[in-house]
Amino acid sequence: LFFQLPSDSFKYLGWCDLEEHGVRGNQLRCPRVREGPSEEELFFRKEEHTLKRRKQVTDTEKWEKRLQENWENCAELNLSFQDLGDLYQVENFKRILRRLIRVEKLWLVDNSLTDLSAIRLPRCRELNVNKNHFTSFKQLPKIPQIQHLSLAENNITTLSGISDFRHTPLESLILRRNPCEFQERYRQLVFSNLPNLKMLDGIPKLPEDCSPPAVRFFYRMCTIL
Repeated sequence: LFFQLPSDSFKYLGWCDLEEHGVRGNQLRCPRVREGPSEEELFFRKEEHTLKRRKQVTDTEKWEKRLQENWENCAELNLSFQDLGDLYQVENFKRILRRLIRVEKLWLVDNSLTDLSAIRLPRCRELNVNKNHFTSFKQLPKIPQIQHLSLAENNITTLSGISDFRHTPLESLILRRNPCEFQERYRQLVFSNLPNLKMLDGIPKLPEDCSPPAVRFFYRMCTIL
Protein backbone atom coordinates (compact mmCIF):
# COMPACT_ATOMS: atom_id res chain seq x y z
CA LEU A 1 0.00 0.00 0.00
CA PHE A 2 1.08 3.55 -0.73
CA PHE A 3 1.05 5.96 2.19
CA GLN A 4 1.76 9.67 1.87
CA LEU A 5 4.25 11.03 4.33
CA PRO A 6 3.92 14.54 5.80
CA SER A 7 7.09 15.51 3.94
CA ASP A 8 5.69 14.60 0.49
CA SER A 9 4.17 18.05 -0.05
CA PHE A 10 7.61 19.62 0.47
CA LYS A 11 9.81 17.32 -1.62
CA TYR A 12 9.86 19.58 -4.69
CA LEU A 13 10.37 22.85 -2.82
CA GLY A 14 13.63 24.76 -2.96
CA TRP A 15 15.47 25.76 0.19
CA CYS A 16 14.24 29.36 0.00
CA ASP A 17 10.58 28.25 -0.35
CA LEU A 18 10.56 26.89 3.19
CA GLU A 19 9.09 29.23 5.75
CA GLU A 20 10.56 30.77 8.88
CA HIS A 21 14.25 30.84 8.08
CA GLY A 22 16.58 33.56 6.87
CA VAL A 23 19.25 31.55 5.05
CA ARG A 24 20.50 33.38 1.96
CA GLY A 25 22.13 32.05 -1.18
CA ASN A 26 25.50 33.65 -0.45
CA GLN A 27 25.62 31.70 2.84
CA LEU A 28 25.49 28.35 1.03
CA ARG A 29 28.45 26.69 -0.68
CA CYS A 30 26.61 23.90 -2.49
CA PRO A 31 22.86 24.67 -2.77
CA ARG A 32 20.39 22.52 -4.65
CA VAL A 33 18.84 24.87 -7.21
CA ARG A 34 17.12 22.41 -9.54
CA GLU A 35 13.39 23.09 -9.65
CA GLY A 36 10.78 20.38 -9.26
CA PRO A 37 8.98 18.71 -12.20
CA SER A 38 6.71 20.73 -14.48
CA GLU A 39 2.96 20.75 -13.92
CA GLU A 40 2.44 18.34 -16.83
CA GLU A 41 4.97 15.93 -15.35
CA LEU A 42 3.29 16.10 -11.94
CA PHE A 43 -0.10 15.22 -13.45
CA PHE A 44 1.53 12.33 -15.28
CA ARG A 45 3.00 11.11 -11.99
CA LYS A 46 -0.34 11.67 -10.20
CA GLU A 47 1.35 14.07 -7.81
CA GLU A 48 -0.77 17.13 -8.61
CA HIS A 49 -1.43 17.63 -4.88
CA THR A 50 1.96 19.34 -4.68
CA LEU A 51 0.71 22.10 -7.03
CA LYS A 52 -1.47 23.66 -4.34
CA ARG A 53 1.50 24.88 -2.41
CA ARG A 54 3.23 26.16 -5.56
CA LYS A 55 0.32 28.35 -6.72
CA GLN A 56 -0.10 30.14 -3.40
CA VAL A 57 2.72 32.55 -4.19
CA THR A 58 2.11 36.29 -4.50
CA ASP A 59 4.24 38.85 -6.32
CA THR A 60 5.49 40.07 -2.96
CA GLU A 61 6.60 36.56 -2.03
CA LYS A 62 8.38 36.21 -5.38
CA TRP A 63 10.31 39.41 -4.70
CA GLU A 64 11.15 38.23 -1.17
CA LYS A 65 12.40 34.97 -2.64
CA ARG A 66 14.63 36.84 -5.07
CA LEU A 67 16.11 38.84 -2.20
CA GLN A 68 16.64 35.70 -0.15
CA GLU A 69 18.40 33.91 -3.02
CA ASN A 70 20.82 36.85 -3.05
CA TRP A 71 22.93 35.35 -5.86
CA GLU A 72 24.40 38.78 -6.60
CA ASN A 73 26.50 38.63 -3.43
CA CYS A 74 27.86 35.09 -3.86
CA ALA A 75 31.65 35.01 -4.00
CA GLU A 76 32.15 31.22 -3.96
CA LEU A 77 29.54 28.74 -5.15
CA ASN A 78 29.25 25.08 -6.09
CA LEU A 79 26.35 24.31 -8.45
CA SER A 80 27.57 20.88 -9.56
CA PHE A 81 25.48 17.73 -10.10
CA GLN A 82 22.16 19.58 -10.46
CA ASP A 83 20.52 16.94 -12.70
CA LEU A 84 19.22 19.40 -15.32
CA GLY A 85 17.11 16.99 -17.30
CA ASP A 86 14.55 19.33 -18.87
CA LEU A 87 14.71 22.61 -20.77
CA TYR A 88 12.91 24.57 -18.04
CA GLN A 89 15.50 23.28 -15.57
CA VAL A 90 18.34 24.57 -17.77
CA GLU A 91 16.64 27.96 -18.21
CA ASN A 92 16.21 28.36 -14.45
CA PHE A 93 19.85 27.39 -13.99
CA LYS A 94 20.97 30.05 -16.49
CA ARG A 95 18.75 32.58 -14.71
CA ILE A 96 20.84 32.02 -11.59
CA LEU A 97 24.14 32.18 -13.49
CA ARG A 98 23.20 35.58 -14.92
CA ARG A 99 22.86 36.89 -11.37
CA LEU A 100 26.36 35.81 -10.29
CA ILE A 101 27.94 39.20 -10.92
CA ARG A 102 30.37 38.95 -7.97
CA VAL A 103 31.24 35.25 -7.95
CA GLU A 104 35.00 34.55 -7.93
CA LYS A 105 35.06 30.76 -7.62
CA LEU A 106 32.42 28.66 -9.38
CA TRP A 107 32.01 24.90 -9.86
CA LEU A 108 29.56 23.61 -12.50
CA VAL A 109 30.67 19.98 -12.71
CA ASP A 110 28.54 17.31 -14.43
CA ASN A 111 25.50 19.38 -15.40
CA SER A 112 25.24 18.33 -19.09
CA LEU A 113 25.88 21.94 -20.11
CA THR A 114 26.38 22.66 -23.82
CA ASP A 115 26.41 26.45 -24.29
CA LEU A 116 26.92 29.26 -21.79
CA SER A 117 28.14 31.85 -24.28
CA ALA A 118 25.34 34.25 -23.29
CA ILE A 119 26.50 34.25 -19.65
CA ARG A 120 28.98 36.78 -18.31
CA LEU A 121 30.88 36.24 -15.05
CA PRO A 122 32.82 39.50 -14.71
CA ARG A 123 34.75 38.65 -11.51
CA CYS A 124 35.21 34.89 -11.89
CA ARG A 125 38.85 33.87 -11.28
CA GLU A 126 38.34 30.11 -10.97
CA LEU A 127 35.87 28.11 -13.05
CA ASN A 128 35.42 24.32 -13.08
CA VAL A 129 33.13 22.94 -15.81
CA ASN A 130 34.46 19.37 -15.88
CA LYS A 131 32.24 16.56 -17.21
CA ASN A 132 29.90 18.64 -19.35
CA HIS A 133 29.16 18.62 -23.09
CA PHE A 134 31.08 21.63 -24.38
CA THR A 135 32.49 21.14 -27.89
CA SER A 136 34.18 24.53 -28.35
CA PHE A 137 35.83 27.31 -26.37
CA LYS A 138 33.25 29.62 -27.95
CA GLN A 139 30.55 27.98 -25.84
CA LEU A 140 32.10 29.04 -22.54
CA PRO A 141 30.81 32.04 -20.57
CA LYS A 142 32.53 35.43 -20.78
CA ILE A 143 35.20 35.31 -18.04
CA PRO A 144 37.56 38.30 -18.49
CA GLN A 145 39.27 37.83 -15.08
CA ILE A 146 39.80 34.06 -15.26
CA GLN A 147 43.01 32.66 -13.76
CA HIS A 148 42.23 28.95 -13.38
CA LEU A 149 40.00 27.13 -15.88
CA SER A 150 39.21 23.40 -15.79
CA LEU A 151 37.52 21.79 -18.82
CA ALA A 152 38.40 18.13 -18.26
CA GLU A 153 36.14 15.45 -19.75
CA ASN A 154 34.20 17.56 -22.22
CA ASN A 155 34.14 17.07 -26.02
CA ILE A 156 36.37 19.90 -27.25
CA THR A 157 37.80 18.64 -30.54
CA THR A 158 39.97 21.58 -31.67
CA LEU A 159 41.83 24.52 -30.13
CA SER A 160 39.85 26.99 -32.23
CA GLY A 161 38.78 29.92 -30.08
CA ILE A 162 41.39 29.36 -27.39
CA SER A 163 43.14 32.60 -28.38
CA ASP A 164 40.15 34.50 -26.95
CA PHE A 165 41.80 33.94 -23.56
CA ARG A 166 45.06 35.57 -24.63
CA HIS A 167 44.12 38.86 -23.01
CA THR A 168 42.93 37.33 -19.74
CA PRO A 169 45.12 36.61 -16.67
CA LEU A 170 44.73 32.85 -17.29
CA GLU A 171 47.56 30.94 -15.54
CA SER A 172 46.28 27.36 -15.35
CA LEU A 173 44.26 25.37 -17.90
CA ILE A 174 43.08 21.76 -17.72
CA LEU A 175 41.95 20.04 -20.92
CA ARG A 176 42.49 16.41 -19.97
CA ARG A 177 40.25 13.85 -21.67
CA ASN A 178 39.14 16.13 -24.48
CA PRO A 179 39.76 15.05 -28.12
CA CYS A 180 41.95 18.13 -28.67
CA GLU A 181 44.48 16.66 -26.25
CA PHE A 182 45.56 14.21 -28.98
CA GLN A 183 46.18 16.90 -31.58
CA GLU A 184 49.71 16.98 -32.96
CA ARG A 185 51.97 19.40 -31.03
CA TYR A 186 49.11 19.96 -28.62
CA ARG A 187 51.13 21.62 -25.83
CA GLN A 188 53.13 23.84 -28.19
CA LEU A 189 49.92 25.06 -29.84
CA VAL A 190 48.26 25.87 -26.53
CA PHE A 191 51.24 27.80 -25.17
CA SER A 192 51.77 29.65 -28.46
CA ASN A 193 48.18 30.90 -28.28
CA LEU A 194 48.42 31.63 -24.55
CA PRO A 195 51.94 32.98 -23.90
CA ASN A 196 51.09 33.94 -20.30
CA LEU A 197 49.88 30.45 -19.39
CA LYS A 198 52.01 28.82 -16.66
CA MET A 199 50.47 25.35 -16.34
CA LEU A 200 48.63 22.98 -18.70
CA ASP A 201 46.93 19.81 -17.49
CA GLY A 202 48.72 20.04 -14.16
CA ILE A 203 52.19 20.20 -15.77
CA PRO A 204 54.20 23.45 -15.58
CA LYS A 205 55.37 25.10 -18.77
CA LEU A 206 58.46 23.24 -20.06
CA PRO A 207 61.27 24.54 -22.32
CA GLU A 208 60.07 22.41 -25.24
CA ASP A 209 56.59 23.93 -24.87
CA CYS A 210 58.02 27.31 -25.87
CA SER A 211 59.18 26.11 -29.29
CA PRO A 212 57.27 27.42 -32.31
CA PRO A 213 54.47 25.01 -33.22
CA ALA A 214 55.74 24.79 -36.81
CA VAL A 215 58.98 23.13 -35.74
CA ARG A 216 58.86 19.34 -35.78
CA PHE A 217 60.59 17.38 -33.05
CA PHE A 218 62.05 13.96 -33.72
CA TYR A 219 61.23 12.18 -30.53
CA ARG A 220 58.60 9.77 -29.40
CA MET A 221 55.97 10.79 -26.89
CA CYS A 222 53.65 8.51 -24.99
CA THR A 223 50.46 9.96 -23.50
CA ILE A 224 49.37 8.06 -20.41
CA LEU A 225 45.73 8.51 -19.36
